[in-house]
This record gives sequence, C-alpha cells and structure tokens, in this order.
Amino acid sequence: MSKIGRKPIPVTSAKITIDGNLLTIAGSKTTFQHELPEGILVQQQDKELLVTVERDTRRHRMLWGLHRALLANKVKGVETGFEQKLIIVGLGFKGQLVGQKLVLTLGYTHKIEYAMPDNVTVEIDKSGQQMMFRSADKFALGNVCDAVRAFRPPEPYKGTGIMREGEKIFRKAGKTKSS
Repeated sequence: MSKIGRKPIPVTSAKITIDGNLLTIAGSKTTFQHELPEGILVQQQDKELLVTVERDTRRHRMLWGLHRALLANKVKGVETGFEQKLIIVGLGFKGQLVGQKLVLTLGYTHKIEYAMPDNVTVEIDKSGQQMMFRSADKFALGNVCDAVRAFRPPEPYKGTGIMREGEKIFRKAGKTKSS
C-alpha cells in the first residue's frame, strides 16, 4: 500500500468537480484540470479528497502516490499558492523587473533578459538582490527559479551567484601562498 497515496487531501476553499477521470480544481486565483489514469479513483468526502486504487497492481500502486501528490499540489496552489525566494550575492549583481521581463546584471559583459511566464509573478526589493517568485503552479515556479539560478550558479570560492533562500554553499579554501 502506498504511504503517500492513502493520505487524504484536505480541501478548504477550492471547488472541485469530478467528471469521470477528469478533475477540475477551481479557486479564487486560477483553475487547474487534472486527468487521472485508468484504475485511479477519486472520491470527495466532506472537506477531503481520497485517492484510491481500483486494481492492486504494481503499475497502479506507482501511479497512486504520484497522482495524489500532484492533486495535493494543485489544491494547495489554488488555495494559497507557492513562493520561492532567490538571493543574488555579488558586488554589482542585481535584478530589475521591466514590464514582463526580468533583467539581470550578473557581472557579464551584457545584461540578461528573461521573459517571465504569465502564471509566475516576481517581486524584487529596492537593492535588487532579493527576489520573491510566486505562482499557483508549483511545477512552473520551480522551472522559473531553476532557469534564473542557472544564469549565475553560486560558486564555492567567493560565494557569489544566485542561490535559493536557506541553500548552503560549501566553501572551498583558495590557493595558499607557499614559502
């Protein structure tokens, strides 16, 4: 039995409609649709969603926990949303929001422009070094944060670059002068 799959999904403010294998999860911010594979069933009881398996085969047990987690992320995204904070460390490194584009100055000879998707928003503080990304879609939020971080990953000698909040960077000692 799946440890993840058997957990109920708490639903507070999302409106869920079940039409066979198609679930529609609607909230104040956005609406998601999720199609379940054959053999995975969903029932709504009071303020909870229960994901069950029709046939107990290896394939169905694997899909059970996966689709329960995907549904839980969509319900949470519709109700409260997700956020990730990126921190830019480095002298002269900063980010700016110009329209729908994120313009990053990261020590290269040019500025980097990144077109933000419609379902992800970003807030940047006055210094331009702390960026808060918000979205109802956890997958899209992770992709955007990974793409932005990839422009200048943190390096181990000085510790400069773009990193997630709370991320630990293992620092290395530089060259030492020998006599």
